[in-house]
Amino acid sequence: EQNQADVSEAKSGRTDLIFLIRFRHCCLLRNQRCILAYLYDRLLRIRALRWEYGSVLPNAIQFHMSAEEVEWFNRYKKSLAAYMKSVGGEEGLDLTQDIKPPKSLYIEVRCLRDYGEFEIDDGTTILLKKNSQHFLPRWKCEQLIRQGVLEHILS
Repeated sequence: EQNQADVSEAKSGRTDLIFLIRFRHCCLLRNQRCILAYLYDRLLRIRALRWEYGSVLPNAIQFHMSAEEVEWFNRYKKSLAAYMKSVGGEEGLDLTQDIKPPKSLYIEVRCLRDYGEFEIDDGTTILLKKNSQHFLPRWKCEQLIRQGVLEHILS
C-alpha cells in the first residue's frame, strides 16, 4: 500500500522515490519467487506421498496438509488412476506396484497389527493377525508393507 502511495507521488513529480519503489518491487518479486518455489516443493513431496503410501494417506500426514493440498492430492490420485486404467488393457496397469524390481514373486511377511481378512487372486482369504507370518505374492502385499500393516521378512 505504501508502495502504491509512493508511485502516485512519483507520477506527480517526486523522482527521489523511484529507487525506493524499485527496491520494494524487487523485494516483492523475490518473496513471490520464494513462495512459489516452496509451494512447488510441497507439491512434489505430496506427489511422492501418493507413490509411497498409495491412494489413502495416513491421518498424521493429512493433518499437516492444507485443504488445497488435500484437494490437489485427490485430483492427482484420480488423474493417475485414469492413466493407469487407460494403459494395460481391461484391468489397467498398476504402476505403483514393484517400485524396485522383485527378486522373487512370493515373499514372506509378518503382520505387524491386526488387519482382518485379505483376499488374494485365487480367491483364498487370509486372516492377517498380529505376529502371524504368511507367504504371499509380492504385488498383493507391497501396498500393505508401505502402509505399515505387513513387514517383509528377509531370510
